[in-house]
Amino acid sequence: MFVRGYLRASTIDQNANRARQSLEDFCRSKDRPVAAWYVENASGATPDRRELRRLLADAQVGDILLVEGIDRLSRLPREDWDALRNEIESKGLRVVAMDLPTSHIAMNMVNGEDEFTGRMLDAINRMMLDMMAAIARKDFEDRRRRQAEGIRKAQDAGKYQGRPVNEKLHKDIRDLLGVGLSVRNIASKLGCSTSTVQKIRRTVIPMPQFEEVPNE
Repeated sequence: MFVRGYLRASTIDQNANRARQSLEDFCRSKDRPVAAWYVENASGATPDRRELRRLLADAQVGDILLVEGIDRLSRLPREDWDALRNEIESKGLRVVAMDLPTSHIAMNMVNGEDEFTGRMLDAINRMMLDMMAAIARKDFEDRRRRQAEGIRKAQDAGKYQGRPVNEKLHKDIRDLLGVGLSVRNIASKLGCSTSTVQKIRRTVIPMPQFEEVPNE
């Protein structure tokens, strides 16, 4: 059984490694070293995350997917969460979250021990995971709603100036465009969206202008 630690932060300005020490301390207390780390800056509201995909590709039956909290794994809508959870289960992974005490038992289980205990544990954790994933999604939606309300209020008052430009990110994008990296590769490398890269690309490489040819 390998423990695979997954660390996520939403934006490149946030430190995805913030919880690493606490997860290492937790594993040390369970006498289970972390075999591999998967760290990325990506939204939990999308299932298409490079490091999460890599973790799932590497995982073997009986491995542990370790996270600080369920919201680090998912802020997905119901259908997407169901698909991700089913994929995790099909891999034979067990999710252990520091904020979900019932999941901690999996750290002490041995492959092949009491099947009944294992099935009961999986059933309980499935129910708890679903509940906490739903809470994480609701928190995400509430934050987005409050943010939109705040922007509208600022716009009505003539005070909204938009999100500050991340000059360092923009410079890094321009530099990578300059050496020929693709939009997708740049987004993955810098932990930003492809739309952000495309926006900067348009300022660096203007769209070609075509002369209108009259009908003959």
